[in-house]
Amino acid sequence: MKLPLRIESAGDSHLGFVRRRNEDSIYLGHFLIAVADGLGGHVAGDVASSTAIDALRRYDQEVESGSPADVLGRAVNGANDALRRRIKTEPELAGMGTTLVAMLISGTTAALANVGDSRAYLLHGQGPQRGQTTQITEDHVYGRLVADAADVPNLPERLARFLDGRLDGRSPDITLLTLQPGDRFLLCSDGLSSYVPRELIHAALAAAASPAEAVERLVTTALDHGGPDNITVAVIDIQYTDDSAPSRQG
Repeated sequence: MKLPLRIESAGDSHLGFVRRRNEDSIYLGHFLIAVADGLGGHVAGDVASSTAIDALRRYDQEVESGSPADVLGRAVNGANDALRRRIKTEPELAGMGTTLVAMLISGTTAALANVGDSRAYLLHGQGPQRGQTTQITEDHVYGRLVADAADVPNLPERLARFLDGRLDGRSPDITLLTLQPGDRFLLCSDGLSSYVPRELIHAALAAAASPAEAVERLVTTALDHGGPDNITVAVIDIQYTDDSAPSRQG
């Protein structure tokens, strides 16, 4: 099947300047792109994120245009199931968990799934006339669950939802998107979004000529802000093409 759009993506994961190990994982496929951030301070965050990403790989395939949301929902559930199986065979891993943000592309449609505080952003348009960068996921933190959260003292910044193998409350938010030529998407861990102001994220996305250049600019900006956490970013460009298969770089 000929695709009317070409998908070009790039990504990188950096340890940062403070953490001793990288608990983030990234996957750049032909149809599926994903970022997972193992929970710092928990058991084996790196194992959790890599286990989730490995479980997603089998879903990196062309799906019917009407089903990417269903397929991606199954993929996220499969990642959670993989964590549960891993903990069952290795009980010392009990307590591990990970966030996840993933995009599955089908023709001119994409499904976006997120659990936790790894984020997705969208920059509309192309060239010097590009518009603003918009966050298109919502962080699953307790502050989002409490009315007038800004007025509640000492409200913890803890995650309210993440993948850890349990069945209760681990379902993702899934958004169906219509892709437009010139759109640029960013998937990232909070090692970028928690430390780099949104205007600088926008500046890096808008100024870069390619996904690879955008990734380099974003990681460099996060490091310039101290790099206190692992930094993982994936940038996806939507372009016109006569090619029948998406391409990947990085």
